[in-house]
Amino acid sequence: MLTRNPRARQTKSHFLERGVTLWRCIADDYEQLILAGKRANGERLPPEVEIAAQYGVNRHTVRRAMAELSARGLVRTERGSGTFVQIDKLNYGIGRFTRFSEIMAASGLEAEGRLQGSRLEPAGEELARNIGVVPGEMALRLEIVRIASRIPVSVATTWLSAEKFPDVARVFRRVRSLTQALEACGVVSYQRKWTRIGAAFADAVDAARLRISVHRPVLVVEGGDILPDGTPLMFTRGRFAADRVALTVET
Repeated sequence: MLTRNPRARQTKSHFLERGVTLWRCIADDYEQLILAGKRANGERLPPEVEIAAQYGVNRHTVRRAMAELSARGLVRTERGSGTFVQIDKLNYGIGRFTRFSEIMAASGLEAEGRLQGSRLEPAGEELARNIGVVPGEMALRLEIVRIASRIPVSVATTWLSAEKFPDVARVFRRVRSLTQALEACGVVSYQRKWTRIGAAFADAVDAARLRISVHRPVLVVEGGDILPDGTPLMFTRGRFAADRVALTVET
């Protein structure tokens, strides 16, 4: 639902009442227009000077808002031509072998994984079953942001056996790929055993990492991976920006 009509002239006092920085208010308003279909894919947005007049701010503030929209994967700026809506979705295939870097490469995009943090925690029954440990045994939890050509595509929480993979977080920070980190730890191959897809709304942490508004829809993809001999390896809960990807389940 739209919070306001960006066509109406705004003042700085209105922004201050919303408790958000000026450029972010403009970015949020235009994001909602784009996602609501009020701005079509490929449509040119009004010139900076016009948006500045509508909101009662300077052009530098508008420029910062447009940069934020670009970082959210909603617009592109062409020098000398203007800023255009760009909401083409990335086709993300989920199958027996699901590798983020390979999917991005197939789309001509540069893949990168950024480890936001890691910690140890005791595994409950369901988690223990999916990572091949005894309930109560320590699991290694990884928080990862996956990026395609500088645009955050997903955030993922992955759990593995802490005893079997004590160094995987350290290696991941160096190689920025979970597959490569696992290879360095002796796992040469693994495959998806099961996948469950749902939906939710982004919390503040996920929203910040995905560069989307809080409470924007996200696709939740949970999956269990196993070794070639059927031994449970890891469990992952990924959250995808719903407007940036189209999930395809391969059979």
